[in-house]
Amino acid sequence: MIYLDNAATTKTAPEVLEVMMPYLMDEFGNASALYGPGTRGKKAVNEAKRRIAETIGASMEEIYFTSGGTESDNWAIKGVAEAYREKGRHIVTTRIEHHAVLHTCEYLEKQGYEVTYLEVDGEGRVSTEAVRRAIRSDTILISVMFANNEIGTIQPIKEIGAIAKEENILFHTDAV
Repeated sequence: MIYLDNAATTKTAPEVLEVMMPYLMDEFGNASALYGPGTRGKKAVNEAKRRIAETIGASMEEIYFTSGGTESDNWAIKGVAEAYREKGRHIVTTRIEHHAVLHTCEYLEKQGYEVTYLEVDGEGRVSTEAVRRAIRSDTILISVMFANNEIGTIQPIKEIGAIAKEENILFHTDAV
């Protein structure tokens, strides 16, 4: 079989499957429980968090596991909106985001937030200048996907992140 939709679902790497097999077959207890399989599961989760944090220069407390990209996008965007609503109610994103982002932004608009949806060029790329022009005094979040899941365009994330940092605005990217 030739599979060309790795942007949506990718085969599990053999080395990951090997590490996970004990927890999928024998040690599948609730990691929040106090019984044996649960405590061993919690230890494995914490070890995974430690390794990821070490790899990306974060702390374990900054690592959260979710069921997938949609939940992660929802959690990030709604969390920022809730936490920063006193600072502002404006979000900047693009028209070509994954539905996980677009539907969340539509939901927030119904809650009184304003969203600026930026256009992209003929290759699906958002202009960094368009991002800069969209920023307002009440902008609390810029959300631009890393790579488009349908056409493969890679956005200028580093540059957009620098703009967000310069303007003291939180930046979210769907990098699934």
